[in-house]
Amino acid sequence: MDRMKLKMILLRTLVCLLLFSLFCSSLPSTKAATTWNLVWSDEFNGNFGAAPDSRKWKYDIGGSGWGNNELQYYTDSRNNSYLDGNGNLVIKAVKENFGGNSYTSARLLTKGLFTQAYGKFEARIKLPFGKGIWPAFWMLGDNLDSAGWPNSGEIDIMEHLGHDSSTIYGTVHGPGYSGSGGIGKSYTLPNGQLFKDAFHVISMEWEPTQIRWYVDGNLYHTFNKSQLGSGQTWVFDHPFFMIMNLAVGGNWPGDPDAGTTFPQMMLVDYVRVYKAGSTPVEPGAVYKLINVNSGKALDVYAAGTADGTNVQIYTDNNTPAQRWQVIRNADGSYRLTNPQSGKSLDVADAGTADGTNVQIWSSNESVAQKWNIVDYGDGSFKLINTGSGKALDVSSAGTADGTNVQIWSDNNTSAQKWRMIKL
Repeated sequence: MDRMKLKMILLRTLVCLLLFSLFCSSLPSTKAATTWNLVWSDEFNGNFGAAPDSRKWKYDIGGSGWGNNELQYYTDSRNNSYLDGNGNLVIKAVKENFGGNSYTSARLLTKGLFTQAYGKFEARIKLPFGKGIWPAFWMLGDNLDSAGWPNSGEIDIMEHLGHDSSTIYGTVHGPGYSGSGGIGKSYTLPNGQLFKDAFHVISMEWEPTQIRWYVDGNLYHTFNKSQLGSGQTWVFDHPFFMIMNLAVGGNWPGDPDAGTTFPQMMLVDYVRVYKAGSTPVEPGAVYKLINVNSGKALDVYAAGTADGTNVQIYTDNNTPAQRWQVIRNADGSYRLTNPQSGKSLDVADAGTADGTNVQIWSSNESVAQKWNIVDYGDGSFKLINTGSGKALDVSSAGTADGTNVQIWSDNNTSAQKWRMIKL
């Protein structure tokens, strides 16, 4: 090959490499999808007429207008908030004279019980309707009492004006962009659908410099820290608590008219909160669970296979009685199934009292077999039963072979910490 041909080949090769380099550098970088780990939830399972879980919700009470000239008096009465027996929380606005107001309703909040900075906050809700009806799912900074509003920050995950049953709003409020100056957008359901006719999943994803709003998985609003201007301050860098309420009247929606019917009900199927991070467990994989306090394994008594066989701790021996397959449920919780028996880790009689026994039982997807797996961040996990809100616990923090396993109020002790070792 002569020198001229060799030079041409080298030149062409160099040009191709340069073009390839330019092409690759122009491609957008991709970011791995965020994995959301469930850390808190209320599924609102319970008997008809029962109160919402007092370990998760408090009440704001009163009828002072709430800064918006609202017309309702908020109560903690079962007349205004209760479980419907079908897995929903009902928040009900009633037309009645009470405390000098013409309507009653309810406003539930997690202040003092649960707060979180960043993560995914989600609820499945069926909304009320009518002029002057104003339901909301929202958040306030946990420094509200010291910093005041709007310095504490406000994130409206969902607000809805009942006269327009197809549209909801997602908004933030902070210093320099509060009240009518809040930064938000609306979402309208497609094809003439109405929020009053069906449940919809309302969610918000919050990261250190960005907040995003979704309806049924559809992104409709993104708020970035970088878009704030002079005199506007980003105050979304600390924990917030959640609020759910159903207001009547006020500055924004206006008052009810003759066409507004009562009572009006906001139905909430669930509220779930997630943290971003790596998946703590691999769905479908088999694990042994070692109790941190005792060093012993979660074990099926005598390797039994019958419904009702007791679950205990026992010296780690790698037998099938100590193997648990982790199966992810559609709601983000997990079922732990012993492959030898095919039966699942189960709270006896779906009990909720401290000390209720844990056993194996035929898999049935009931709340007695649903567990949230929460990462402590120290290599251990706690398992919270969704039906009771209580943790998988070794009785009396025992360490002997055969010590019983139960549920007990979540107390972060080592008797409730489990290392999950993939087999």
